[in-house]
Amino acid sequence: MNGDIWPGGCRLALSLVVNVEEGAELTVADGDRGPDPVDELGVALRRPVRNYGNESNYRYGLARGAPRILDLLARHGMPATFAAAALSLERSPELARRIAADGHEACAHGWRWVHQHRMDEAEERDFIARAAGSIEETVGERPVGWLSRYLQTANTRRLLGEAGFLYHMDDYSDDRPFWDTGCAAPILIMPYAIDSNDMKMWVAPAYTPEQWYRYAVDSFDLLYREGQREPRMMSLGLHLRIIGRPGRFVWLERFLEHVRRHKHVWVARRADIARHWAELYPPPGQAGGR
Repeated sequence: MNGDIWPGGCRLALSLVVNVEEGAELTVADGDRGPDPVDELGVALRRPVRNYGNESNYRYGLARGAPRILDLLARHGMPATFAAAALSLERSPELARRIAADGHEACAHGWRWVHQHRMDEAEERDFIARAAGSIEETVGERPVGWLSRYLQTANTRRLLGEAGFLYHMDDYSDDRPFWDTGCAAPILIMPYAIDSNDMKMWVAPAYTPEQWYRYAVDSFDLLYREGQREPRMMSLGLHLRIIGRPGRFVWLERFLEHVRRHKHVWVARRADIARHWAELYPPPGQAGGR
């Protein structure tokens, strides 16, 4: 397997993944037993009360983070994959329209931003169908990819395959796609990355935006070099309410400027990377490919 499989002889496929969770997180206002624990304020509330401060932090992602990120991607002409909890887009239709109008991909990040690993098979099947149908309605195109909130079940990949999904992101085991053929319908695994995810700056406040940038650049540079010999894909996970803050956003700008200084990089939606890979390297036992 050579390193020249990406279009135009590119060495590296770069996948920018923008997570859209705002408006779909846990909240007492939606009947949940408590507020969402993912809170930059670091307030662990164990009673069923509204965390108005954290809710406002999530709203910032929609009000200011989203337009900043979308405008930056437009300036650079870089397509991204928006891993969206479907309810977020239902409640922010203008964001859904902008994602579609700018040519980005909407990947399913659940119907709500909740843990699906506690669901039985019927509940999870309904959860997947509801998310796919909702995103098709708001964005105008049915999603082909799926990202869970942290955890999946033993049924998840089989249910995704049955529902017609092309790829699944809940995997961190490689720097290039690969097939899971353990189910009746093979599904392409598009590995994600936690180490370069901007969530690090929420869960570890001492981890500065500059450190995040340096780590992302080092990851990019190494994968770019390795891409001369064999296929490499880099994932960069972003969040509207995190990287959209001014003091962090400037470091994302600098990272994309670093990318632009390299000629042999294919910045692409995950759906396009997945389809390209599937065409060249179909599931074992199927005709075609190299």
